[in-house]
Amino acid sequence: MTTSRPSRAKQGGEIFNAPASAPSRGKPRTASTQSALNFDSPLDIVCGVDEAGRGPLAGPVVAAAVILDPKRRIRGLDDSKVLTPKKREALYEKIVERSLAFCVASASVEEIDRLNILHATMLAMKRAVEGLSIVPTLARIDGNRCPMLAVRSEAVIGGDALVPAISAASILAKVTRDRMLHELHAQFPMYGFDAHVGYGTPRHLAALDEHGPCEHHRRSFAPVRAAFEQRGIRVTLPRAVSVAAIEEVVDSDAFGETALYDQAFGADIEGAGADQ
Repeated sequence: MTTSRPSRAKQGGEIFNAPASAPSRGKPRTASTQSALNFDSPLDIVCGVDEAGRGPLAGPVVAAAVILDPKRRIRGLDDSKVLTPKKREALYEKIVERSLAFCVASASVEEIDRLNILHATMLAMKRAVEGLSIVPTLARIDGNRCPMLAVRSEAVIGGDALVPAISAASILAKVTRDRMLHELHAQFPMYGFDAHVGYGTPRHLAALDEHGPCEHHRRSFAPVRAAFEQRGIRVTLPRAVSVAAIEEVVDSDAFGETALYDQAFGADIEGAGADQ
């Protein structure tokens, strides 16, 4: 899944490899120094990149890349995890309307189980950056690692609260994924996806125990694998993929899913109370 908007103006770049020159004769060589990379150049076209859905037991992982328009500022941008759903929705519309370019992409449950969640997340981010209608010169990635890109990239820990373009990307990714899980809820209401959007809350784990997993659950996550095995179904994963425990994903410092898990837990408890 990839969503993007054509830009008002496209900018591109080419990379040329300079041919190796033969050493000159008779001229003394002078020492040269290489300057450090400047990540704050005003000439850079910067895109912010973030993901949503690394920790849930079900659904795809979604990533977004955004190039903001400096002439059309958006007030209120922040880490999507600290914003209310209503505020995220309002900012989503402003980002889509005012940004120079944006792209939302995903990696499927099948890709998560085949590659592992980390590599699937990197794949979704790569797709988002490559789907932009304007070619950036610098991608600023939330977290402590970057996907393999054709452009320069910089990892920014806590970037979704520090870099406006990353904040915008986090909002697009989160809102898009939440909408996808609400659509899944219409097909599979027994799991309560509308409340926890796939996170491993008590209600979700209880539904897994009662109904078993559906095709949108991640077999590479321990609670889902256990639910399959409880029904006598053996889950086989590629050798490179290890079974992920909830704690290993939710407590990741690189992607900070803890706040989202807490939100889902709270919504799950409220939803369970409403059902009683």
